[in-house]
Amino acid sequence: MPNTHARNLSPDGEKKWFQNICNGKESVAKVHFYVQDVLGGENITVYEVARATISSNSPTTFGQVRVLDDLLTAEPDFNSQEIGRVQGLITSADLETFALAMNLNFVFTAGKYNGSTISILGRNQIDNEYRELPVVGGTGIFRMARGYAITNTYSYDAVTNYGVLEYTLYVTYVEDAANILLANE
Repeated sequence: MPNTHARNLSPDGEKKWFQNICNGKESVAKVHFYVQDVLGGENITVYEVARATISSNSPTTFGQVRVLDDLLTAEPDFNSQEIGRVQGLITSADLETFALAMNLNFVFTAGKYNGSTISILGRNQIDNEYRELPVVGGTGIFRMARGYAITNTYSYDAVTNYGVLEYTLYVTYVEDAANILLANE
């Protein structure tokens, strides 16, 4: 995937970017999308890569580690407009409650955020209807981003092991970051 907003990453380009960014105006973006989480059947997007000796007997699958490369869509329907992918690592990390330690990178491949990413790192307690996760950074337009995400399980089919997750991100970023990056080429 091309990174359309990352330009001139040389030390000189970065120095100019950093000098200019200090004068930039902060904005907040509300970014809303759906994650197509395919755990079974054809075209699986979530794979188990490790398991602790306790995982099989744990009610929370403690110690299970998975990697994912899920589709991001504008609407809940799998065939709606594709806007990117979410790639990352999820670990069952609580002995008592079904909660995941998540490291997620939302990679935007269409629309005004094309080529930018947003990174989330945090605890996701799946049993809660709505969960809050921290936005810890990003690239492109979202370089130096911070904020939070609210997520919920929009739908889940236990027979096909297919889920749709809804995400709304509230992201603070420097408004002209992309323009500054392009100007410093």
